[in-house]
Amino acid sequence: MEKLVINATKRTVIGKQVGVLRREGKLPGVIYGHNFEATPILMDLREASRTLHTLTGSSIVNIKLDGTEHAAIVREKQRNFIRGTLLHVDFQVISLTEKLRADVSIELTGLSPAVKDFNGMVVTSTDKLSVECLPQYLPENIVVDISNLLNIGDGIFVRDLKLDSNITILSHEDDQIVHVVAQKEEEAAVVEPAEEEPEVIEKGKKEEDSE
Repeated sequence: MEKLVINATKRTVIGKQVGVLRREGKLPGVIYGHNFEATPILMDLREASRTLHTLTGSSIVNIKLDGTEHAAIVREKQRNFIRGTLLHVDFQVISLTEKLRADVSIELTGLSPAVKDFNGMVVTSTDKLSVECLPQYLPENIVVDISNLLNIGDGIFVRDLKLDSNITILSHEDDQIVHVVAQKEEEAAVVEPAEEEPEVIEKGKKEEDSE
């Protein structure tokens, strides 16, 4: 896998003044973690965004600060609600010799016969799993093959997964990952117009004439 590096400098500006830096095309952040004092940092918004766009929640990225690279994972990303641009990023420094815990995204693969043959619908119960392992064994995603879901009601649970022996799944073994349900075919209700009683105008006129 290609080594990912984000260049950063120490940031002295904090508080409301950070907005000025953002308008200058800078991305503020903070880096903290294993034997590392929390340090405010500053990155180039365009460069950092390109790299961060390729990362999953379990990807390792190297933050180059003062000429030294620190292996880290992204812990939090704040975005502008309207524009979607990054506002702030938290990085956690990790030790390559100590186990870490992280949430890893689930990627479904394959075609379920229950979908193909019985018009079923695949429903995911979760899109990530919590794992623990050394950083070098941390997967970018966990691939789940749904081609063995043969019938409506079939599902895959955490206990069914076969991962590398170096990875420990922290999620409960009885947690369901995905299952197949029957699609409900909604019949369009045919509403017949109610028969309206005709307005009897002539009768009224005759009654008026008879008075």
